[in-house]
Amino acid sequence: MHKQALIDSIRSSLRAAADPERARSAQAYMKSDMPSLGVPVPTVRKIAKEAAKASPFASAEELRDTVLRLWRDAGAREERYAAIDLTAERPVAHDLRMVPVYEEFIRTGAWWDLVDGVAPRIRELLLAHPDRMAELLLGWASEGDMWVRRAAITSQLGAKARTNTSLLTAVILPNLDDDGFFIRKAIGWALREYGKHNPGWVAAFAEEYRERLSPLSYREAVRRLPAAT
Repeated sequence: MHKQALIDSIRSSLRAAADPERARSAQAYMKSDMPSLGVPVPTVRKIAKEAAKASPFASAEELRDTVLRLWRDAGAREERYAAIDLTAERPVAHDLRMVPVYEEFIRTGAWWDLVDGVAPRIRELLLAHPDRMAELLLGWASEGDMWVRRAAITSQLGAKARTNTSLLTAVILPNLDDDGFFIRKAIGWALREYGKHNPGWVAAFAEEYRERLSPLSYREAVRRLPAAT
């Protein structure tokens, strides 16, 4: 059962913080049909956190039902940001039952800001359940849905030394021939971020697959590598 009062509180706070001028710019930037309220992301995050603190979730099921209702009935983009933010709450930390929720966010959000907002949750599930999540992500990497594939590629952003390089390779390779900007950018981004912690591995990967990496992916991957690497 969802917490309607918490949803109403979030919506009320978001609208109180709305900035019409910023909203117009944000909607144009996102190229989104869904209206924006012009509320900065840190403010959205604070509103969601304070609402959850004021009315804690009694169970993981209640949290799942609430975020899905907030997401599905969203009338503004920031409501979907808030739904993602609520999934950081303790009742669902490392809960594999959240996978269908995140997958719905990815498939129906279908734009980079929403898909990338889910990436930290996927990463935490992967670190907590490496075998089961790796199997899932391998399937996602060859999906027909571009955004699901992007989520697989970016699933280890921020994992640092805990990055599974075999999995990183396995989710990138099926997508090397994709000519879409968002996939090519994701490949470069994933490699660049891991390169901060293991530049030698990324340099070797970029060299091995130099002929198959798009110019964008390659440029992003090596952009911050030490010159001597």
